[in-house]
Amino acid sequence: MRILRILAAPLCGIAFLFTFGAARAACPPSAIASLEKPGVVVRNGIDRGVLWRIERDGRTSWLYGTIHIGRGDWVRPGPTIQKALAQSDTVALELDMRDEATARAMARPADPELLARMLSGERARRLERQNSEACVPPGSLSKLQPILQVTALAGLVGRADGLYPEFGVDETLAVAARNGNKPIVALENAADQLKVLTGGSESEEAEQVDAALDELESGKLRGQIKELAEVWARSDAARLARYPEWCDCLNTPAEQRLLKRLLDDRNPNLADGIERLHAGGKGVFAAVGALHMIGPQGLPTLMAARGFTVTPVLTSAQEQTAQPMPALAAPSPAPRAVRGGKAVKAVKGQRGKAAPAAAARGGKSAKAAPAASRGGARAPAKTAGKAAPSKAAAPAAKGKVRR
Repeated sequence: MRILRILAAPLCGIAFLFTFGAARAACPPSAIASLEKPGVVVRNGIDRGVLWRIERDGRTSWLYGTIHIGRGDWVRPGPTIQKALAQSDTVALELDMRDEATARAMARPADPELLARMLSGERARRLERQNSEACVPPGSLSKLQPILQVTALAGLVGRADGLYPEFGVDETLAVAARNGNKPIVALENAADQLKVLTGGSESEEAEQVDAALDELESGKLRGQIKELAEVWARSDAARLARYPEWCDCLNTPAEQRLLKRLLDDRNPNLADGIERLHAGGKGVFAAVGALHMIGPQGLPTLMAARGFTVTPVLTSAQEQTAQPMPALAAPSPAPRAVRGGKAVKAVKGQRGKAAPAAAARGGKSAKAAPAASRGGARAPAKTAGKAAPSKAAAPAAKGKVRR
């Protein structure tokens, strides 16, 4: 179940608000230290992820499906993404993790009485063992909301394979936007995302915590995260659309409720925010978790229903190749929070010049990958400028979905 949060909610990135050094030889290196390992280089940008162009009222905006962890050599966006960014006026993210108010909200201590009730006995011992195995210093996460503690631990599992929250795609895009002096708009806030994760009840949160500990203890999560990252990196939208078939994350009613809260319940609000920005005269580069793009309630379908012409750009799995481009600054430290959950002043990112768009055209349409519903069935294709009806879909699309 935690694998779903890696792709659908950026709160797994809470781990990079804290500093976890390599406390012993067996611990993974820090994100920055990992760049110094032999064979690890920050290369010229390569196109990764899934991208759609959306057009209405004579303006162009973009939908980019991200993943909230990443590798050091994913820091530089590829030429197609660079060009789309350059053509946009505003970058819209689920959350701006570098915003100080967001950092404070995420690191705010939980109710001590709730912590005492929920994290006691065997559950507390299990959590302590997972913190130790993840090389998290004792007490570093202990005052956070329980669901955030296990979500942060899940975000650290991929470090053994070079996947770090610090290199999350949303984070690197925020750096690119700031380097290019582009405004960043958050489509959601930390409090709302936390409510989505907890389900709004203590019993639901406890069930989610236990499920997360089960996954961490089984060791399966590492392989799932690695596969998910590879699917995303090769722009394999068809495989992403079949996510419900292979994620092993919809086995219980609680997991099914979580999927609905993380995706279907949030997507209309995300679409509304993107539409408002576009209607206000802005070309928007909207970057949200890639699972928000799939199925009959995915953002490409919802934007078509709002009268946008939707064109796939990066959706077909293929071997991507690097293209020469100037250096792009690596992410600078995010706002940090000291042990105990108190946030301190953010460290401002270095200002640099945004890398110019590559010569390769980024707006070129690629063949659309089939979308799928939560159950894995393919959604009907859109033809002749009209969205084909779907039982679970929004009302018939007013716009177009190009192939």
